[in-house]
This record gives sequence, C-alpha cells and structure tokens, in this order.
Amino acid sequence: MRNRLPAIIAAAALALPALAADPTGSPAPAFTLGSRAGSTVSLAQYKGQVVMLNFWASWCGPCRQEMPLLESIYTKYNRMGFTLIGVNVEPDSNAANEWLKQTPVSFPILYDKDSKVSKMYDVAGMPSTVIIDRTGKVRVLHRGYKPGDENEYLDSIRTLVRE
Repeated sequence: MRNRLPAIIAAAALALPALAADPTGSPAPAFTLGSRAGSTVSLAQYKGQVVMLNFWASWCGPCRQEMPLLESIYTKYNRMGFTLIGVNVEPDSNAANEWLKQTPVSFPILYDKDSKVSKMYDVAGMPSTVIIDRTGKVRVLHRGYKPGDENEYLDSIRTLVRE
C-alpha cells in the first residue's frame, strides 16, 4: 500500500483540476468578440435565451461533420428563444471564412483568435460545445463530436427552452 500511495496521490492531483475546471452550474463567463458580419457580439446580448456556444476550427474533421447539423438545430429552435453561436478558434480566420463559403450557416460566427474565450470555457479540444440556460448558467459542456451527439444537444435544448 505504501508503494501505491504516491501513485494514488499523483492520480488524484491530476484529476482535481479537471473536476474543478468543469464550469457546469456556474455563471457563463461574459465575453465580446468580433463577428463574421463585421460587428462585435457580446454574450450579454442573448440574456434570457438558451445559448449554445460551439467552439470549432476549419481543420477539424468532426467540426466539419457537425456544422450542417448545428445549422439544422439553429433553424428549428431559433424561434423558441434559442440561439447558437459558432466560435472559431483559429488565429487566422481566412481558412474558416473559405470553408464557410462551401458550408454556409445562418447563425453568428465569432472569432476567438487569441483563444481568450476558449480558455474561459475550458475548451480542451475541437469541437467543444457549451449550452447556457436562460439565467446565464452553464448547463452542458460537451467535448468532441461523434454521430449521434446531436441528440444529446437536442434533449438539452428542448428541456432548457421549456424552463
């Protein structure tokens, strides 16, 4: 047991920051970013709505796969007090803009070129999705994407728009 104790302590020390960093249940960090439309957009503009933040990059295969599904979710639920904001994390937004010409979306696209907002939301990989309730609390933090994950998003969105 004595030989295992250092390994147990090390494992616990590595796990604690990950648990502490989970923002679920806490207020969503406020931010303002430049948008694809040329204006600045603030999370505060969407107070009272259910907000999905989707952190993505044009080089990310799962992000590319997920984007048309996100557009479908946005168009279906936008009239119900839901909005989706795509947050591109690339330092140079040109690749994202080129890709969006081929796969257009109607939801706002913001640019987190210096990753400040990504760090605030503990984004560790692409894509990462955060769902914020009408009161401004983070309710869902979903890392990655595989086919079928959109059903989890839909379950959360349906629940939150009814609250």
